[in-house]
Amino acid sequence: MKFSVFQISRKGGREKNEDRMGYCYTKGSGLFLLADGMGGHPEGEVASQMTLQVISALYQKAAQPEIEDVKAFFNMAILQAHRQILRYASEKGLIDTPRTTVVAAIVQDGAATWVHCGDSRLYLVREGELLARTRDHSYLEQHNNNKPGVAIPLNFNRNVLYTCLGAPSKPVVDIHGPVPLQQGDRILLCSDGLWGNLDDTELAYQLGQNVVGVAVPELVEKALVKGGPKSDNVTVIAMEWETPDIFASTRGSIITEAIDDGVFA
Repeated sequence: MKFSVFQISRKGGREKNEDRMGYCYTKGSGLFLLADGMGGHPEGEVASQMTLQVISALYQKAAQPEIEDVKAFFNMAILQAHRQILRYASEKGLIDTPRTTVVAAIVQDGAATWVHCGDSRLYLVREGELLARTRDHSYLEQHNNNKPGVAIPLNFNRNVLYTCLGAPSKPVVDIHGPVPLQQGDRILLCSDGLWGNLDDTELAYQLGQNVVGVAVPELVEKALVKGGPKSDNVTVIAMEWETPDIFASTRGSIITEAIDDGVFA
């Protein structure tokens, strides 16, 4: 199988960029990852970077050349990343723990399976139409989707999450798939800096109009302009599915701003 990939991270009006993203693949499988370190807690960039490192290392060990049970892998890998963050906080003697969201997709056997925790999103777009997207683990969105058991606190806002990696409680994850892919399908993973300023219809339409290497920078620029001087950081990794042959990356591009070394690709 062949794919085109484009990833970009742009710093908005924040003091630093705590977003991280990347991808890796074998001849039969590909992993795409994005994490957004959470503000209001220490060292969010450590939590997001650690999450990528743990999950990608486990993937590279398990993909021989495919992941035998993708859903079981996601459950195991995210819990391992969560525990690694807690160990780091304990060893450093931090009063509060670093925290991060995460969204990830594995593509193999002509299908995509994805997982998320928090409000970093995945969009699956076919011919400019939105086929699927993740639902944020926020009080607002879960209330709007009538998810049972999620009480809404007074004076809540869309940024308040009820789960993430690095919190004292075990992270809640949602896993979907496998979803069969068709030629030209696009999978986009993004931080809330993108979707917070663009609606789903606009995002899906523009992603379907051009190859990912053209569509994604335009979406990111539009989000930054709409966000203004106080815009959140905007990080995106997008993949276009091409052919069901050998897994190979084509027309891949990487652009990062204010991201430390160590982002994998």
